[in-house]
Amino acid sequence: MNPLVPPGVYAPQEDTELLAGALFDEPLPTGAAVLDVGTGTGALALEAARRGFDVTAVDVSRRAVWAARLNAARAGLLVRIRHGNLFDPVLGESFDLILANPPYVPAPGGTRQPRGAARAWDAGDDGRLVVDRICREAPGLLRPGGVLLLVQSALSDPDLTVQRLRAAGLKAAVTRRRRIAFGPVLRGRERWLRERGLLATAENREELVVIRAELPV
Repeated sequence: MNPLVPPGVYAPQEDTELLAGALFDEPLPTGAAVLDVGTGTGALALEAARRGFDVTAVDVSRRAVWAARLNAARAGLLVRIRHGNLFDPVLGESFDLILANPPYVPAPGGTRQPRGAARAWDAGDDGRLVVDRICREAPGLLRPGGVLLLVQSALSDPDLTVQRLRAAGLKAAVTRRRRIAFGPVLRGRERWLRERGLLATAENREELVVIRAELPV
């Protein structure tokens, strides 16, 4: 069943599919506690629920929360869906697996918070506005042996993400890669990205990566 995607809510795309593949590779037991942060339509949360996991989903967009709840009801799946900014709604809880498809596209305007639909992809001038917060806060929500799966663009420095997760005590590495054609957002700021040195002159595709980070037992 394809999820309903209201205007202003991020539609599942190649990054969603790449992260879903990483989810399928995780050997979690039935009932494992899973958090999908930045759930959008709830697509990944629903995939986790179909595998019998105990799923909580969070999004800062009220419209996304409404969409995810509706999609869960249509699918007949139980998912706790909460409104809030990243990990704020689940402080004090812990999880076996955290899924994160955060905003990661570099955008002009520095650290100014984006508005509207752009909140789903714009992430400051280096693309790390949300990724860095995940690196700081996600380790504290993982149970021993718990895993963070995060998808981002090569434009927002995955090596730095791996470095910061390792510094937080996690075993981290890039586990999946996929090159895709530029979408409308990147096409619209291609010149700016090249001027800043984030995109090589001859580069005409974007690389997406999944980073897997595990908290040692």
